[in-house]
Amino acid sequence: MSDTTAEDTRPRAGPPNPVEGLTSPTNIAWYGHEPALIAQPSTFLLPRGHNRAMQDKPLTTVDKDQLSGLTAIRDFLKKRTSYDVLPLSFRLIILNTDLLVKKSLNILLQNGIVSAPLWDSHTSTFAGLLTTSDYINVVQYYWQNPDALNQIDQFRLSSLRDIEKAINVLPLETLSVHPTRPLYEACRQMLKTRARRIPLVDIDDETGREMVVSVITQYRLLKFIAVNVVETEMLKKSVSEIGLGTYGDLQTASMDTSVIDVIHMMVKYSISSVPIVDEERRVLNVFEAVDVIAIIKGGAYDELTTSVGEALSKRAEDFAGIYTCSEEDRLDSIFDTIRKSRVHRLVVIDDENRLRGVISLSDILKYVLLHGETDD
Repeated sequence: MSDTTAEDTRPRAGPPNPVEGLTSPTNIAWYGHEPALIAQPSTFLLPRGHNRAMQDKPLTTVDKDQLSGLTAIRDFLKKRTSYDVLPLSFRLIILNTDLLVKKSLNILLQNGIVSAPLWDSHTSTFAGLLTTSDYINVVQYYWQNPDALNQIDQFRLSSLRDIEKAINVLPLETLSVHPTRPLYEACRQMLKTRARRIPLVDIDDETGREMVVSVITQYRLLKFIAVNVVETEMLKKSVSEIGLGTYGDLQTASMDTSVIDVIHMMVKYSISSVPIVDEERRVLNVFEAVDVIAIIKGGAYDELTTSVGEALSKRAEDFAGIYTCSEEDRLDSIFDTIRKSRVHRLVVIDDENRLRGVISLSDILKYVLLHGETDD
């Protein structure tokens, strides 16, 4: 699954209008990435020590450089608008809320995307963002109500809220930002709501109605920073020094775990991926929320009982693999990896490939925006 990415560019074409549930794609600008099974950023070893206990000591040169790098990134985001992150040409697919869930799934697969803005044609308004979480909610609902499985082909996107209420999950996210607002504002909004992507919604000058311009993902934001802010080279502190990522109570599964059990795990702990490990906790792979889409395509909900190993073996040949790092890797090398490859998370491992933690793009964005800040 992929989406368009961009450097410092502006759009040249206006947003398409939703017609019968699906917009026509405009020109496409894709950035390539290097496929890999397991890829690591360049490792720069730093001496282990009492780094976190040194906070009250005078700032070192590395400390000052780190703060200068973070300040440069924040200043950059405050000066640029959300428009700036968009490529010169791109495609935007908008789904009508009257569309069948099954058809929407096929559209995502055919276009190689994992989310799409929703449009209510009855009110001519933006109706939220369809993501893999919504399909997982549908899976949860029909797993809890097997008698309703034969109705799934008639289920429409407009009824997603009914599903959410039935399984007691948070409602469909309708957060959006205006494309002319500072990019920093979009980043803060994403952190506040834990959203991984945010639609840009403008107002048409002639009709006064809303129009969806595009969608910004966390990856696109971080790549935009990595490409345009040279001061990321100043971020010399290691993952362990800055406490980046999650290390306690990590949820894991084995190759023999059933897909539906992993889905239940994702829902229970509000996570989008589960590391797959062996009996020694050595990392073998990562099952991601986007893998669910490929499994249930064509209504193959009975395949949810298959094993994780079997499901992962059916991934597309162009799957980029998983990306790992160690606790000694520095933040500048992680940004270098983001600049070169399509990274959605980093699995932290030790020298024997055993699982230590997981670094999400949210973790990186949160650190870059909030570390050392005194406001809310």
